[in-house]
Amino acid sequence: VQLQASGGGLVQAGGSLRLSCAASGRTFSRYNGGWFRQTPGKEREFVAGIGWSGPIIFYADSVKGRFTISRDNAKNTVDLQMNSLKSEDTAVYYCAAGRADIIKPSAYDFWGQGTLVTVSS
Repeated sequence: VQLQASGGGLVQAGGSLRLSCAASGRTFSRYNGGWFRQTPGKEREFVAGIGWSGPIIFYADSVKGRFTISRDNAKNTVDLQMNSLKSEDTAVYYCAAGRADIIKPSAYDFWGQGTLVTVSS
């Protein structure tokens, strides 16, 4: 599976961005989809994940109520709608595909290249 993340950019605190992850190659619909983020000097952290069939969804506590993950298996995409953005959301965001645990980065087999989100206060 090849993944291409897009949608990052600069936004003011309180604003919104929508990240999109486009998949190609193997049958993406059989993989869980996840979004992770990373800042310099820190480990990559889980943001949101969605099961291969859709109904199973997890969020990090820090983004619950603000971020929404969704997928469209017909289009091979997994999106992350980010609302009420805070300066602490600033990071490089990565999308990933895997078949095991939805929350653990080590459970994901394929990764996109990352897209930078910068939230100004």
